[in-house]
Amino acid sequence: MNLETNLKELKGVGDRLYSILQNNELKTIGDLLLYFPRKYDDYSDVLAISSMRPGLVTIIVTFSNIKTRRVRRGLHITEAVASDASGKVKVVWFNQPYRAKAIDLNVSYYLSGNFDLSNQQLQITNPSIEKAELALHSQTARILPTYRESKELTSVLIRKLIAQIEQLNLSIPETLPEWVVKKAKVISYKEAIFSIHLPKSTENLTKAKERLGFEELFIIMCAAQANKIEATKVPSPKIPFLQKSAIDFVSNLPFTLTDAQRKTVWQIYLDMERDEPMNRLVEGDVGSGKTVVAAMASLMVAEGGLQVALLAPTELLAQQHALTFEKVFSHSKFGKRIGLLTGSLKAGEKKALKEKIESNKISIVIGTHALLQESVNWHNLGLVIIDEQHRFGVQQRQKLHLKSGYMPHVLCLTATPIPRSLALTVYGELSLSILDQAPSNRAGVITEIVSPNSVKQMYEKMIEQLRIGHQAYIVCPLIEESISLQVDSAQKVYTELSKGVLKDWKVGLLHGKLKAEEKDAIMRKFISKEIDVLVSTTVIEVGVDVANATFMVILSADRFGLAQLHQLRGRVGRYIHKGYCCLVLSDSKAPSKRMRAIAQTTDGFELAELDLEIRGPGAIYGLRQHGGLDLRIASLADTKLILRARNVVSQFMEKEENLLKYKQIAQQVRRASKLTYLN
Repeated sequence: MNLETNLKELKGVGDRLYSILQNNELKTIGDLLLYFPRKYDDYSDVLAISSMRPGLVTIIVTFSNIKTRRVRRGLHITEAVASDASGKVKVVWFNQPYRAKAIDLNVSYYLSGNFDLSNQQLQITNPSIEKAELALHSQTARILPTYRESKELTSVLIRKLIAQIEQLNLSIPETLPEWVVKKAKVISYKEAIFSIHLPKSTENLTKAKERLGFEELFIIMCAAQANKIEATKVPSPKIPFLQKSAIDFVSNLPFTLTDAQRKTVWQIYLDMERDEPMNRLVEGDVGSGKTVVAAMASLMVAEGGLQVALLAPTELLAQQHALTFEKVFSHSKFGKRIGLLTGSLKAGEKKALKEKIESNKISIVIGTHALLQESVNWHNLGLVIIDEQHRFGVQQRQKLHLKSGYMPHVLCLTATPIPRSLALTVYGELSLSILDQAPSNRAGVITEIVSPNSVKQMYEKMIEQLRIGHQAYIVCPLIEESISLQVDSAQKVYTELSKGVLKDWKVGLLHGKLKAEEKDAIMRKFISKEIDVLVSTTVIEVGVDVANATFMVILSADRFGLAQLHQLRGRVGRYIHKGYCCLVLSDSKAPSKRMRAIAQTTDGFELAELDLEIRGPGAIYGLRQHGGLDLRIASLADTKLILRARNVVSQFMEKEENLLKYKQIAQQVRRASKLTYLN
């Protein structure tokens, strides 16, 4: 038998059981071994009955007084008394009438289960039992795994099959090169794969998770490096640094660049002077000045006679970028060579703009991601700037290459602070710049946690801001009311406030179900002060920039991730007016550690690390939508393991032929990176 052996070959697996396994995509021994547990219960400490305390217990006992009764249709109760030298305890099984006949009296059993109070009596309910004389125990007296279960596929069944497979002493090949295993100081794949299912001790389980987690990180990082190698295979245009142009541009800005901005701009200029494509991610906390950095990158490209495409996630944000670029380039010869290409343009306007792009009369083109799909014939595209799309994939690069014959430089911008451990894994192919300073002209935000009992006073503070001419946001977690989630919906809040406490003010409603043109119309009204208070879902999370908005209310704030709350909070206090952010809790209980943290700090990177630790990577942003992070064992909070993996990957990838030599690794890397050349 081997990993490809059909599960039908195992003892006890007939047609019906095999059908159940198949329905769960478990066909071979290899499939079952990769069906990892989701949690563990520790029953390894064998106690005397007299020393038991409520909780998970394991005891060695004999049984007496076994009886089964039918309470009502569909419910059987089997009761017994379990005894050892120190005492007795009642044991109850529900709907397991076979227990009465299966248990041998005067035979010792290991019993593992939950000792707890039921019907005002301490008892052990639905325990697992195995004869003490057995050589192998898969259900008791050890650390027991729990799996994703269905009605017919139980953890007990899976544990029995795994225990049977372990006894076969299969030949399981090592999945990583021996020198990688040795260098990483991890256990063998075979030992890890059985220890993850049937750990002999806590230390044994830790080592298994470390080995399998290391391998996951190793593959993801190899994929990132493979992407990097692929990107450098195609030449990019060299963009020379022109010092005088940079000095003139900066001298005409209405503010002083931060040191972080200067450092990042210099890193970009050095990247673009090389003949291989830049692939850089600029992480900037809310309001750190990423757009100006993008403008300075664009300046040097335009000075070199090449073109820039700035891609924004929405038409509204594209329009905002265009306004900002027109302002900062107003003293430059390129101020009149900026174009905005969006879906709302009339056909004639679109055609005229595309002709200007093709003839190189436009140097900087701003639009949505449709810019790369539309029939835009670039004269000579030198730089692509991606705003708030964290991953610019291999396939998109290949499209650009086919269109232009060379690879433009790529600059990605994100206002979502990404923890360093996450950046090392998911974005390993990107060079990283961090804008960790706020410009001196930012007034900042005061954050307050609000109990539902204090909402009236909160709205009074909001109205004070409205009276002096400022505007406000109210953010709700849902568009419409939900029976399952007891939270305020945007529609309900809009209706109640418009007729109630805000009846004297102009209130608008914005959410994701509106058509793009309806959203844009509402945002334009808010920007032009035709709307005083905007009730919204999280569609305002990224990029919306209204200087006059100073007050932010987030309802059911404890249902949001810290990174998302920080993004929303960043919509106020962006300029000279002080911002106020009220985090309204779902109930009047004491605020959680997360809520206290966001009230106490405005450091987005610190909050992102905390969110990663508490809620996992998905809380920071939908990682599966941004390149497919599928970690089943590894934790992105384990920075030590990530750094170990990174060091080994660097050595492994020094010679690209390693990927071609190790075909299994190459296949996994190909799936993770979407590369086609690793055949």
